[in-house]
Amino acid sequence: MSASPGRSCPLDYRYRPADIATAPALQAEHAYVIGGLYGNVEALQAIEAMRDREAAQGRAVTLVFNGDAHWFDVAASDFARIAAALETHAACSGNVEAELARGPAGAGCGCAYPEFVDQAVVDRSNRIIERLHFTAQGLASHVDRLGRLAKHLRLRIGAVDIGVVHGDAWSLAGWSFSQEALRDAQQADWPDGPGSLRAAWAESGARILCSSHSCLPAAVELALDDGPRVLMNNGAAGMPNFRGGRFGVITRISSSPQVPPDSLYGTMLEGLRIDAMPVRYDHAAWCARFVRNWPPGSDAHVSYWERIERGPDYLAADALFGGFAGRRGNAFTPVAREAARCS
Repeated sequence: MSASPGRSCPLDYRYRPADIATAPALQAEHAYVIGGLYGNVEALQAIEAMRDREAAQGRAVTLVFNGDAHWFDVAASDFARIAAALETHAACSGNVEAELARGPAGAGCGCAYPEFVDQAVVDRSNRIIERLHFTAQGLASHVDRLGRLAKHLRLRIGAVDIGVVHGDAWSLAGWSFSQEALRDAQQADWPDGPGSLRAAWAESGARILCSSHSCLPAAVELALDDGPRVLMNNGAAGMPNFRGGRFGVITRISSSPQVPPDSLYGTMLEGLRIDAMPVRYDHAAWCARFVRNWPPGSDAHVSYWERIERGPDYLAADALFGGFAGRRGNAFTPVAREAARCS
């Protein structure tokens, strides 16, 4: 991989799956894992409303942020609102938070973009974080707290351990849990080989792994010799994830077996209900906020506006691997690699 800004993976991003196994366990009964909020204040409000509706039904939901909560929030008030959520709830770092804490002389956006992502996209991402660094200079106390975020978390619901990462089980900006990597693995040595799912589950001690980073959802359910395993990559909480959609996606894990009415897809594992849930934020309000900060011609507008308005060229069926696809009856078909990647 190139060592240029935006494509590099700093050494301090790296860890071992076994490090997840030894992390302190965060106990919960119900949780939302929220990756890729990307500074969408309206999406944060929608998630808080979802939590409050569950509370009204007797379910106390723990919010767990797993990286890249910041990105488009270059207005100081928006940045502070997102930062306050990270400080109030459980959170681990994404590459955006890591680079904000590192300062402007870091690794660009820290995305570790693969070679299939066009260099123009990488360059725009580096300029986006330069602008975000400028905002962060006036919010030093929040930035200091970003530097204290863990690289990964271990969540426990019932007797089940859940590994929560931003990228994959080896790096904060790893791409092994992206739909592209999973599709390649399925066609080759699934679920073994370098960066394998089997190794990630076994060495981390987690029966469920949650990630985001690659910005398109992917869900894997496999029956291994020692029991079932699930991987949930929620894609983006703060942007559309599917063609024609105008909602984000988060991962909900609950000790209650009931299927949520709004579930996009889901499964059961050892008494836990696991679902991809839509985040139906106020699209008009978010678009107005986005354009105020990122008008036409700006780097974020060029990279993301088409997706914000129409969604990526990706369907929910494209996100399903292993048992998920089998139960839905979906055959795997090639999916165009998304050009306007997130951070």
